[in-house]
Amino acid sequence: MNTSIRWKLFLMMVLEFFIWGAWLPLIFGYLPAMGLSEREQMFILSAFPVSAIIGMFFSNQFADRNFSAERFMAFSHLVGGLAIAGLAFVSFNRPEVPAGATAASLYDTSFWIFFGLMALHCLLYVPTISIANSIAFSHMRAADKEFGFVRMGGTVGWIMAAWPIAYILHGKPPEQIINATGSIFIISGVASLALAGFSLTLPHTPANKGQGSDSLAWLKAARLLAIPAILVLFIATFVDATIHNGYFVMAGGFIGKVLTASNIDPAWTTVVMSLGQVAEILTMMVLGGVLAKLGWRTTLILGILGHTARFLVFAYCPTTTWLIILVQLLHGICYAFFFATVYIYIDAVFPKDIRTSAQGLFNFLILGIGDLAAKWLFIPLSAKYVTGTGFDGYRQLFMVPVGLSVGAALLLLLFFKPATARPAVISTGSAPH
Repeated sequence: MNTSIRWKLFLMMVLEFFIWGAWLPLIFGYLPAMGLSEREQMFILSAFPVSAIIGMFFSNQFADRNFSAERFMAFSHLVGGLAIAGLAFVSFNRPEVPAGATAASLYDTSFWIFFGLMALHCLLYVPTISIANSIAFSHMRAADKEFGFVRMGGTVGWIMAAWPIAYILHGKPPEQIINATGSIFIISGVASLALAGFSLTLPHTPANKGQGSDSLAWLKAARLLAIPAILVLFIATFVDATIHNGYFVMAGGFIGKVLTASNIDPAWTTVVMSLGQVAEILTMMVLGGVLAKLGWRTTLILGILGHTARFLVFAYCPTTTWLIILVQLLHGICYAFFFATVYIYIDAVFPKDIRTSAQGLFNFLILGIGDLAAKWLFIPLSAKYVTGTGFDGYRQLFMVPVGLSVGAALLLLLFFKPATARPAVISTGSAPH
């Protein structure tokens, strides 16, 4: 891969993840502050994972076989960027809900406009994550050595989104925080429109007109779950995705309380959380060497155990501010050693004509049902265990992801036997015995 293409792919990842990183960390506090009910919040927060599920069956199939990847990116980010920017102009000025009101009466026009714009953005944005991976892998000669640098651009983009937003919010009185927080959608939208234009300069990645007995690429990818190693990886990825997405559900409020208890402006919460992405840059740089030395299974297990260590610190040291901040650096291991490794493994073992849909199949877990499971599991658990302004109940809450991560690590240790070469082990036909 020549230098010009490498930097184009790097910048593509910067913008791709800047879009997401601009709004995700703060939306969990923004929605309740705008007066939305718990049910309304669940509707809006479910738009992203549901889009990932829909994207596997439709958008990725469309991109796989009917449309060049760079034009799919351009269209999705143009329309999706306008949609996410529009969220900044939707306000909720609702009176107190009278006693005995039905849940349906809570849904006013402002809610449906907000939900519709969020759903449109997510439906168009989520598939571009796997499409971006597909574009990158299509122009690499050695993915295990080159993908780490390219995907590092996404980490840089996430950090670039977090720091200016913290600056916008820092020092503002409570009555201005809500209006200032709405700027996250404009920032995200501008980045999306920029990527729409930049996508047209990306190297051409034509549609895959693969021939086979299955007309649907996602179905062919799903059939490879009959191979034990891929099935075990699929299950472990679901568990890890639930923990990973649960971190974003739980960490913002927790870290805000940690900073407040130490007389630090909680506006720095996003900056503290972004330290994990700083570490991710360094981890991505060494990922190729780690894979070569430790192999697929050990690298994946280390990625999962990173969650174990982080949540143990959260559970037992909530008042040790410096340690809570420092442990964010484990996020680099959690992401790169597991999710980035999964994407590289997919590129190594799945047939070329269904690779985009194979990425979508695992994004179905990482961004879809794993995200849904995290919200439906950790939001109720947070409400059950976390009370008041202190740290009561956090230990019980955080021991749940500790147990899940240990279980997933044991699953990989005992049952995951990775393929080492695509032609000799994996085929589009029946699974080997």
